[in-house]
Amino acid sequence: MATKEKGAAKGGAKGGAKAGAAKGGGAKGGAPAKGGGKKGGAATTRAAVDFTKRDHAGAGLPVAAPRLKAHYEQTVRASLAKQFGFTNPMQIPTLEKIVINCGVGEAVKQPKLLDVVVEELALITGQKPVRRKAKKSVANFGLREGQDIGASVTMRGARMWEFLDRFVTVACPRIRDFRGLGTKSFDGRGNYTLGIKEQMIFPEINYDMVEQIHGMDITFVTSAEKDAHAFALLHQLGMPFRGDDKPVTPKVAQPSAA
Repeated sequence: MATKEKGAAKGGAKGGAKAGAAKGGGAKGGAPAKGGGKKGGAATTRAAVDFTKRDHAGAGLPVAAPRLKAHYEQTVRASLAKQFGFTNPMQIPTLEKIVINCGVGEAVKQPKLLDVVVEELALITGQKPVRRKAKKSVANFGLREGQDIGASVTMRGARMWEFLDRFVTVACPRIRDFRGLGTKSFDGRGNYTLGIKEQMIFPEINYDMVEQIHGMDITFVTSAEKDAHAFALLHQLGMPFRGDDKPVTPKVAQPSAA
């Protein structure tokens, strides 16, 4: 009888050890799967977030008028009319819109990369960008007609003036080795276009969240008919042009030392 009880206990211990080994093996076997999922997640592109739908600290407060627009109406208009001899107030040039265009060639192979670019443009401009599609297929690039290949934003009104103010006072000084903007990028119809090599110059972009550096094209569309008028308008609005081709601005005569 004692021998049977001893054998039963021994068999139960072995069975328990096997069950424990199987349980441990299952947990151990599950660990690599968990680690593999984590490793695979780190290699993929992060999910994009629509920042235009988030609440901010100024929600519900009255919107302040753009200070650059007030400067244009109070100072720049009178200065331009005096400089070029405009007799009709409608002849004085003004800023109509600002267009930001960003092409993403890598979106052909990595569609999620375009989502991140759209997210960053929304964060910079404060409005949702429009996705641009390819107009024709290019076999060498693996591009098909109708495929998303870029994004663009068109700003008017208060957003336009606020963006120009932030671009001139904050973003331009953050450009590496900045010595002024070029003066030969006018198209002959009063519009000025410049290229930005990296989106890091805008303070809205978090450096730790950037996955890939990309540039963008910014076009300032004015109502001027000549480049000289648009040149003077942008210069008096604060655009930091370089070289000696700046428009001549009146200077206050300093009294001579006695």
